[in-house]
Amino acid sequence: MGSCANDGSTEYDDPASLEKMKEPVLPLKLMPLHTNGWLHDMKLSSPSAVFASNGTSSGAFDPIYRAWTKKYPSALNAFDHIVAYGKGKKIVLFLDYDGTLSPIVDEPDNAVMSDQMREVVRNAALHLPTAIISGRSRDKVFDFVKLTELYYAGSHGMDIMGPVGEHDSVTDRGSSINSNKKQGKEVKIFQAATEFLPMIDEVFRLLIEKTKAIEGVKVENNKFCVSVHYRNVEEKDWKVVAQCTNDVLKVYPRLRLTHGRKVLEVRPVIDWNKGKAVEFLLDSLELANCNNVLPIYIGDDRTDEDAFKVLRDDKRGFGILVSSVPKDSHALYSLIDPSEVMDFLKRLVMWIEGEALHKSQ
Repeated sequence: MGSCANDGSTEYDDPASLEKMKEPVLPLKLMPLHTNGWLHDMKLSSPSAVFASNGTSSGAFDPIYRAWTKKYPSALNAFDHIVAYGKGKKIVLFLDYDGTLSPIVDEPDNAVMSDQMREVVRNAALHLPTAIISGRSRDKVFDFVKLTELYYAGSHGMDIMGPVGEHDSVTDRGSSINSNKKQGKEVKIFQAATEFLPMIDEVFRLLIEKTKAIEGVKVENNKFCVSVHYRNVEEKDWKVVAQCTNDVLKVYPRLRLTHGRKVLEVRPVIDWNKGKAVEFLLDSLELANCNNVLPIYIGDDRTDEDAFKVLRDDKRGFGILVSSVPKDSHALYSLIDPSEVMDFLKRLVMWIEGEALHKSQ
């Protein structure tokens, strides 16, 4: 459980970040209501990796990527700047899973994080409140991560296992249930879209049937949302994937379609997303109204933009985009891939340990 004092300054006194925040940030495009528009957005949300002139796959040496990092500086290069702002504050860590803690793979069920990454995340969670917020179901993410030291939010934040707070000021919908020592700690299970479960199951079955003739497509039931993966589908057939998904959703006006990295996400039409999940978890940790808290969110996907935007609008936290290709974001900093995420987390833990040692002397 977190605690805080409200005697700190509310000014976001990070000059570099202030300058970036004053830049106009255009809202991310929503899925158009026609298949050709969908196809265009499917391509935009599924960029090819940047290949550097020296033949490596890292974007670090690509001149376009280097120019992009002037707007979104490397969180590793800016590490001292980030922790200087976090000095004296309670840091809270939020992490996406796919593409952030594990590499993007052709088969979603094989997106297993390395033992080394698991140990790094565990060490982070031992030093500061840490949550994983993923589009996958909460149970699937836990099966991948297998760490009881964390909090988990699945289905883009619609299914949250969080700390037991004294109040729930962030939301007035969904179910909030105290759970007895689930996954090693007393937690609260919050589900923002329970009423949609039968509809999601029905749409999942329909999408499997509708897309079964498309080679490479995979439909995944993530409890409160359905993911239609087209990573292994020939690009010429992407329009068919979009059309089949559209045909199913025509009779479900309470469901909407959004984009991920080579995945279409069918989600309930409710005002809930990863940004709301961040707010809910901060509230549960009793840190929502603190001036001396520094939330850090690391993610790679379009769905993480809601969380980046919350931190940016609040002017008290940092979003870090994981990407090897240039793209607009509400994040302030960037990392290339999960290996850089691991390096950043290692350095963060070492810094926290050093701060603790300094205070004890």
